[in-house]
Amino acid sequence: MSDYQQQTQPNLAHVSVQEVSERIAQTVGQVIIGKRNEVRLAILGLLCKGHLLFEDIPGVGKTMMARALAKAIGGVFNRIQFTPDMLPSDVTGVSVFNPQTRQFEFRPGPIFANLVLADEINRATPKTQSALLEAMEERQVTIDGVTYPTQTPFMIIATQNPIEYEGTFPLPEAQLDRFFLRIQMGYPTPHEELTILSAQQYQHPIHNIQQVVSTQELLAAQAAVTQTYIAEEVKQYIISLVNATRTHPDIYLGSSPRGSLALFRAAQARAAMAGRDYVIPDDVKALAEVTLAHRIIVGHAARMKDVSARFIINEILNTTLVPGASVR
Repeated sequence: MSDYQQQTQPNLAHVSVQEVSERIAQTVGQVIIGKRNEVRLAILGLLCKGHLLFEDIPGVGKTMMARALAKAIGGVFNRIQFTPDMLPSDVTGVSVFNPQTRQFEFRPGPIFANLVLADEINRATPKTQSALLEAMEERQVTIDGVTYPTQTPFMIIATQNPIEYEGTFPLPEAQLDRFFLRIQMGYPTPHEELTILSAQQYQHPIHNIQQVVSTQELLAAQAAVTQTYIAEEVKQYIISLVNATRTHPDIYLGSSPRGSLALFRAAQARAAMAGRDYVIPDDVKALAEVTLAHRIIVGHAARMKDVSARFIINEILNTTLVPGASVR
């Protein structure tokens, strides 16, 4: 048991999602300077039991975000550096014959942790990438016909560089669809970058991060998110947005029902993190891009015109009637 768990005895029946998220956000914010929205999106994914895909250039804090989150919740953290020569067993584990017992013993791989960083995931071959599919969806791994559950809580944070394509393998749609959110960190402002330089003058602030949320509190907050009320009109609004991705002329393949579920759950978490017990349309609008953009395939003609998935999602948001609004 950690020092934090020994010192605190939370009343899990009254765990506040807002309080838990703020504690984690303040702690991670000591390491990730000036990226409050991105930090809160990562926490939102954690509260929804989802997996995150950070797509950005090297050096903007993707790895540090994962490490800081793991330390804030006191979870086991494993980092997997994906390379072209990696095998699926390097991720999931392997059965090894023990000559003393004359039996095969399972040696778990790095996937068995609370928070797993899949660094540069697109550098692995499709065969190795597919080793994550079962763990991401069913939260279990099957080796030699035996199924092993992953740890609880369980979250995968994957990173990839969208600029460098040499020696990479595009993520298949089946795997992209399993990522709850796709987040871009972006460059810091000059003022934020100055703060980063000052904070790391003597040592990296990651070394000072302590656990601020117990496992029991996190699990209780995850359960509380599902109790957030969402009206039928807001549900219909989510369905209208997702259905629009399937009929848009510039989209070759629209979002799956998993996208509807992701937007539904993310809206619940955003409302709970704001201290509300009900979802409003603004929650849906704020999260539509990060939950749906990576689940659609833009048509060839639109790509030739440099039309992006994010642009199309924002266009759909501007043309879909919001519940409670009137048509002029």
